[in-house]
Amino acid sequence: MIDGIRGSSSFNMPTYWNWNFKPQLGEEDVPEYLTKDFIFMPDVWGPGPVSPDALVQAGQANFPDLMGGTSPATMANILLGMNEPDIAGSCLGNMFGTCGAPCDQEAVQSNDCPAAWMAGMPPAEPNSRGQCNCYEHSSATGCGFWGVDGCAGAQPLPGLWDKTQESEQCVDVVMNSWKQTAAVAYQKGYKYLASPMVAVNVSYARNFIERACGCDASGNCACTDASCGCPVFVSFHFYGNDCRPKTLGSYDTLKGRLNDVAEIMETYPFVQGAIINEVGMLNCPGGAICEPNSGLFPADDQPDHGCPNTEELPNGLGTFIEEVLDIATAAKTKEGRPVLKGFSWFNEKEAGGTYNLKLQDEDGTVNKLGHSYISACTKWAQRS
Repeated sequence: MIDGIRGSSSFNMPTYWNWNFKPQLGEEDVPEYLTKDFIFMPDVWGPGPVSPDALVQAGQANFPDLMGGTSPATMANILLGMNEPDIAGSCLGNMFGTCGAPCDQEAVQSNDCPAAWMAGMPPAEPNSRGQCNCYEHSSATGCGFWGVDGCAGAQPLPGLWDKTQESEQCVDVVMNSWKQTAAVAYQKGYKYLASPMVAVNVSYARNFIERACGCDASGNCACTDASCGCPVFVSFHFYGNDCRPKTLGSYDTLKGRLNDVAEIMETYPFVQGAIINEVGMLNCPGGAICEPNSGLFPADDQPDHGCPNTEELPNGLGTFIEEVLDIATAAKTKEGRPVLKGFSWFNEKEAGGTYNLKLQDEDGTVNKLGHSYISACTKWAQRS
């Protein structure tokens, strides 16, 4: 697996990230053991600011992980931004797709705040307003779910660029925190910053870059590197739905997002391209958040809980991986610069409403989907 995908990296090393600053216990408490072959890409999950103690020196190998051990991987020299602030998202676990907000004070006081559980509990329902307790036994898909100190409203981040008085005040709060985070990262040797990892709206990332880099209406920017908190990579997530990427327009959606990034690169030449660091297939027919097993091809009805072989996907999810990377690697700016700079398959089993997207079987053997990933990454390496 490592040898099959490392060629698509200019470092000749596969990358890994996990919504945190270091390797940790992952899904179902499985340890994230990385070999010396890997580059680990840290992420500021929320709006920050980040503590200086949280970040490892960029470029350092054999750093302390979050499991009480030492990771032989190398820390990247790029810091990824907020996770999905452009949508409210959902609470994970047994209320996924139905709970879309934390409980307000009224719900708490009236004991109308049902708790969501990450695993081991039957499906449950939030209160009548779609609220739940998402912090005790579960967590949210992204930081847009939560409030922000200093910002008005229960979920201010999705509407950050609405240009109201309240949103402008929140922009100042968020950008001040980001500048503090960037200063810490720069002192720790991080050479590059990435925009927030948006779920659906590349325009959200563009607005963030323009504000962080001090860009005016003419396209002139006050600063264009990490020293001032200026992101030079656009980061976004991409998922197909219900094993029907053609019928439901998923491929067209990806092309649109890549075109949006290309336009940012053309307007601001210091922007180097896109990092698509969550790619997979959602087990539901519409949108970034929906109820699992509600489509034409419910995962529960499939032998491996993946996508079946169909006319759209002759090789199941393997076809999807190959088509997505073909589309992404073909994207160019008008000047011919490649748009795609980083790519990560969402290598999880039915997490966050997905199908089984694992590239390896339980015994570590690379499975059919894993071989498709290797093939697609090798093709990208050859194109590069």
